[in-house]
Amino acid sequence: MIREGEARAHWIDRDTVAWQVDPSFEHALACGAERVIRLSPGTLSDGQRSAWPHLASYTALKVDPRDAGLVREALRERVLAVARDGSGELAAATGVQLPGVLDDLYAGAATAPLGPRGRAVPRLSLWAPTARKVELALYDPTDGPTDGPTHGRGRSVHPMRRDDETGVWSVRGLPAWWGREYTFLVTHHSGTNEVTDPYGLAVTPDGGRSRLVDLDGPALKPPGWDRLAKPPAVPQHRATIYELHVRDFSASDATVPAGLRGTYAAFGLDSAGMRELRALAEDGLTHVHLLPVFDFATVPERRADRTEPDCDPDCDFAALPPDSRRQQECVARTAATDSFNWGYDPLHYTVPEGSYATDPDERIKEFRAMVAALNGAGLRVVMDVVYNHTHSTGVLDPIVPGYYHRLLADGAVADSTCCPNTAPEHTMMGRLVVDSVVTWARQYKIDGFRFDLMGHHPKANLLAVRRALDELTVDGDGVDGRSIILYGEGWNFGEVADGARFEQATQANLAGTGIGTFTDRLRDAVRGGTPFEADPRVQGFGSGLAGAPNGAPVNGTAEQQRARLAGYTDLIKLGLAGNLRDYVLPSGKKGSEIDYNGAPAGYAAEPGETVSYVDAHDNETLFDALAYKLPQPTPMADRVRMQVLSLATVLLAQGTAFVHAGSERLRSKSLDRNSFDSGDWFNRLLWDCSLGNGFGGGLPPRADNEPRWPYAGPLLADPALLPGCAAIGECRAGFGELLRIRASSPAFALGSEVRERLTFADAADGVIAMHVDTSGLDPRWSSVTVVFNATPATQVQRMERLAGRSVVLHPVQAVSGDAVVRESAFDPDTGTLTVPARTVAVFVAKTHPG
Repeated sequence: MIREGEARAHWIDRDTVAWQVDPSFEHALACGAERVIRLSPGTLSDGQRSAWPHLASYTALKVDPRDAGLVREALRERVLAVARDGSGELAAATGVQLPGVLDDLYAGAATAPLGPRGRAVPRLSLWAPTARKVELALYDPTDGPTDGPTHGRGRSVHPMRRDDETGVWSVRGLPAWWGREYTFLVTHHSGTNEVTDPYGLAVTPDGGRSRLVDLDGPALKPPGWDRLAKPPAVPQHRATIYELHVRDFSASDATVPAGLRGTYAAFGLDSAGMRELRALAEDGLTHVHLLPVFDFATVPERRADRTEPDCDPDCDFAALPPDSRRQQECVARTAATDSFNWGYDPLHYTVPEGSYATDPDERIKEFRAMVAALNGAGLRVVMDVVYNHTHSTGVLDPIVPGYYHRLLADGAVADSTCCPNTAPEHTMMGRLVVDSVVTWARQYKIDGFRFDLMGHHPKANLLAVRRALDELTVDGDGVDGRSIILYGEGWNFGEVADGARFEQATQANLAGTGIGTFTDRLRDAVRGGTPFEADPRVQGFGSGLAGAPNGAPVNGTAEQQRARLAGYTDLIKLGLAGNLRDYVLPSGKKGSEIDYNGAPAGYAAEPGETVSYVDAHDNETLFDALAYKLPQPTPMADRVRMQVLSLATVLLAQGTAFVHAGSERLRSKSLDRNSFDSGDWFNRLLWDCSLGNGFGGGLPPRADNEPRWPYAGPLLADPALLPGCAAIGECRAGFGELLRIRASSPAFALGSEVRERLTFADAADGVIAMHVDTSGLDPRWSSVTVVFNATPATQVQRMERLAGRSVVLHPVQAVSGDAVVRESAFDPDTGTLTVPARTVAVFVAKTHPG
């Protein structure tokens, strides 16, 4: 008996099946009721072992040449692998995984036209090589509900023609088809599935049907779209990125009309949020990174279908105690149907999300208007894309069963990313990634892409994306593809870890490609510990390890703390230098020789390949992390200084700087470490400082935070930890100064020259002194020196090379609203820099002494 869904044999090309089975048995593939393909023992070639490393130890079974002509038709039947012993008795049987043989037989599909295309006359194509029949179902838009397939009077069915070389089915339409809703009827041996188009460019509300649209049509373009002027291109190593959620941006902004809050349209207003984005751009911010804005599954797209938690009369959030459990209980009751989700639940990869539109049927035009508004504010736009998994297998798998999702050894769908993992190592899934990205770049003028869980992609797939973007030109495509930046999460885990199936797009593997990866090294060193500590009070360089112990046993003895601080200091120095594998630290060790949890800390070949950050949408915000880690009596003024100091390690580092929206305003999520479905309340982004920063909004949701409630409760109940307008304003001002300093000099964008120009001086525990030689690079200054003093005491830093030089506090800080930073001083006689407690001071040496 074969267990449902089991598939332990792997048909890896037209000639070879790999199976863990006794090679002495007699083997065959049973294909449907009539066909049998005989197999004989063989060996896997070196090339096959390299292409399929997880199958290297399997028995190789070769297709009998006499049966080779049966293969194409056999793939349109149910395929089983069977083994019989010497007496002819059935010894083993299993289902067969088919992606390898499909990629081999239908290699021509890699360049075949797919999806909707054409101008006057539409044409639709779908790759479905294992289907027995494919038909187009075309719907009359007046025919009933559009949130799912129906079989009403307005549906017409049109046969599609199969190309036997590519496995692509196509149909040529009529001009009247434009604007119509459609699905595909895909018939396999097991029955007929009605599916949407994986290459579709528009869908009905909630994605039940695809809609045939021409993205070049004027009805889908906001005014001026074709003449959109982009802000100047910024090299990846100079980019400063602000991670923002579309709904967060305006959901709590009273200056936005109620009906437009949480929508794309809010970006087109002169609201408090847009004024702040324009101000950030003037300070030096270059990009806004939008959390997923493709069509995702977890928010009802029609406003009338949603239920918000504050509709419950028992859920008066503002009136509840700051450490109450009630807020999170209210949020949990409506989480499945409210307006909030991060959106890492892909439904249709190349369609804008409809819940962010004022009308989901206007999503394309409104999305484009948002991009134009952000560009008009001086900001480029990055999309957070999630090609590594889907919300379910329901969109892709019914088209080519067992192909688009990565299968484990037994045929089960891998879900190490949280959800059904896709398999971009398979030709047509990898192509879907490339084609989708190119469409967003060409048709929506997106300036960058952040890949979620990029380590689950092959490196080759990301390089294919890079090549495809590089081919886009302003003259031919309306965009300069070479100016588009790429970065993502290069984590190494799951069934693909350590190259188990292919060379992954991980941190170390992407060195030399120009594609960036987030560096968790600097993050952990600044914050302390990792995001996964059972006790969140582990301290780091920016959270009190240098001279402000919180007394938590998890921090160890004083000697252990000092050793950890030294290690963290090296990680931060390395991060400030771009996390290069060959950068040599003062200790004489190269970046690749510094340890980070058992792995080399330095991995990048160039600074633009690292993305430095201290907080993001994942895990606690920086303010919340500091709330856990700093001693509870720490005054708010000092908390602000530590927030700014922590952010400075990002903004004054080489490479891409990445900041979570609101960190410049002390944003809190009331200690929620995973707010993906925590509603508007825990995700508030408050532009009005009189409303606070979100701290004290109740105990964070039970599902991901309950073990930390004993630590969280006393903090949330402490009114001294709730910042007022003065504190929020001070943080924002300090952040703006750092942005302006970063933009003021090539010292913070050295590129390859970082190895020769950036050095560190010996310094006291809790102090980092960074010197950048800018002679010949900066017409005003011959050097820039930055001192990070994370201690609670004034520090005097000796810099002999500055003795006798004309060195002053950076002009931005010389007129700072922060009186403390203005106390920073330089003594030319001794070459010493004096820096107040918990302060980052930037000094510049004039090109001409005197």
